[in-house]
Amino acid sequence: MRYRFGEFALDEDTRQLMAGDREVHLSRKAFELLTALLRERPRALSKTELHSLLWPDTFVSDANLAMLVAEIREAIDDDARAPRFVRTVQRYGYAFHGSATTEPSGPGTSAQFMYWLVAPLRQIPLTAGENVVGRDPNLQVWLDSASVSRHHARITIDGTRVTVEDLNSKNGTRVRGNEITAPFKLADGDEIRFGSIAVTFRVWAGGEVTKTEPDL
Repeated sequence: MRYRFGEFALDEDTRQLMAGDREVHLSRKAFELLTALLRERPRALSKTELHSLLWPDTFVSDANLAMLVAEIREAIDDDARAPRFVRTVQRYGYAFHGSATTEPSGPGTSAQFMYWLVAPLRQIPLTAGENVVGRDPNLQVWLDSASVSRHHARITIDGTRVTVEDLNSKNGTRVRGNEITAPFKLADGDEIRFGSIAVTFRVWAGGEVTKTEPDL
């Protein structure tokens, strides 16, 4: 199974954590912990459960578990005080925090539909799961403009449903000229404006452009 969250993708079969086309290193135990949190989301896993999973025949202190969580947070640029992905449940354990999507992994699992943004002078492919848009060059959709916030918006692809959501950006996100305040379903050809940067959302399927019906 492959899990996509934020700019990351975790593949259980290949045992890889990817940020775009860059592999992110995790120790074996940290990878198993992150996989367990993703698999059981949004349920919080107790420290007892996690100890049994990670160290079934060995007694270790809670400090070992905390070290693995710290390793994961460093790898995925998470902040314990304002978590995007890993939440500490005080006096209990940990939970995956935020949205994630799943898809089969392995040969022959590429998506039937392809999605991308047409921006000035370039095309930006979108992948299944979350695609964060912003001025941060480490994001999937990097828009280098002062009018774009560091983490400006999020485009989520879940099967054939694609939505865009503003992330409390300074200059707002607009679709078809209207500022959005909640997740908005996109249709092929929609103009999206992040700050002053306008892009066009496009859908490709089966060798021809597919028009999807907008939500009115």
